[in-house]
Amino acid sequence: MKPVSLIQFLIEERRAGHINAELSLLIEVVARACKRISVATNKGALGGVLGMAAGDSDAASINIQGEAQKKLDVISNEILLEANAWGGHLAACASEEMEDPQPIPDMYPKGNHLLLFDPLDGSSNIDVNISVGTIFSVLRCPDHVTEPKVEHFLQPGTAQLAAGYVVYGPATVLVLTFGHGTHEFTLDREVGSFVLSRRGILIPEATAEFAINMSNQRHWEAPMQRYVGELLAGTEGPRGKDFNMRWVASMVADVHRIITRGGVFFYPLDAKIKSKGGKLRLMYEANPMAFIVEQAGGAATTGRARIMEIAPSGLHQRVPVFLGSRQEVERATHYHVEADGARL
Repeated sequence: MKPVSLIQFLIEERRAGHINAELSLLIEVVARACKRISVATNKGALGGVLGMAAGDSDAASINIQGEAQKKLDVISNEILLEANAWGGHLAACASEEMEDPQPIPDMYPKGNHLLLFDPLDGSSNIDVNISVGTIFSVLRCPDHVTEPKVEHFLQPGTAQLAAGYVVYGPATVLVLTFGHGTHEFTLDREVGSFVLSRRGILIPEATAEFAINMSNQRHWEAPMQRYVGELLAGTEGPRGKDFNMRWVASMVADVHRIITRGGVFFYPLDAKIKSKGGKLRLMYEANPMAFIVEQAGGAATTGRARIMEIAPSGLHQRVPVFLGSRQEVERATHYHVEADGARL
């Protein structure tokens, strides 16, 4: 069977009425930028891209999240901004690495879409050669808005037109949805293009594999303690089967494992991060990953409510994240809702 390139797939989606030409171009540009990021990550120490980004007085550069930036965080952010500035498909874009949205320069035409991205998720793993990735989400710019502000980006996840991620690992893989299924493309390095490798991905409803940072266990809420305690009890516990735990500390890598073979990913609320509302960013990580996972038949909640129905209150808002195989996400969510009801 003849391979289907990303461009051919996008043309098919346009003919089916799922996307317009402008959105198709936007995805092509993002994919092209991610190929450049892939080259940079693959060079590693040879490309001089490892280590921390320098800020003022040679101290480590700190992003809007209060986190020290790696050199590749900055490089990846610049690649995505530069690639999307001139094409005429965007009204503005927003990055996890920047406090405010980035307007399209006046010298270039503007489009009708808003792009949000985490340029290099899991960048703390860069120096030890573990998979990292890029996450992105596309929204429609409200009508008659020519200079989008923060409030124009604050749309619920259900309003997303497209979402995707690219994982930079042994292979560079793009996973993409337009709301009509979730599809995977693998970068063919010999020809330089993404090629469809899996169409209509489905996450198994049941699983025996979970991903969570166990070092935070002592800080978890009681329902999370209960749920994970049952998993760890194995065949002798109430679940009657053994579960395996995996944790990469790179959301893209952990979610891609779920997309590939099932499982669940949890970053629950805990005492350390309760004042912030959670660990992961709603607009840059939770919403796009929830869209991708739901379109693959999985579920995505905060432990109490569907992620994509949250009305955003800020561009860098944080939320707890439970996503993956439906049965386990629903069980963990039920335990939290049940505990909340018991306290009322």
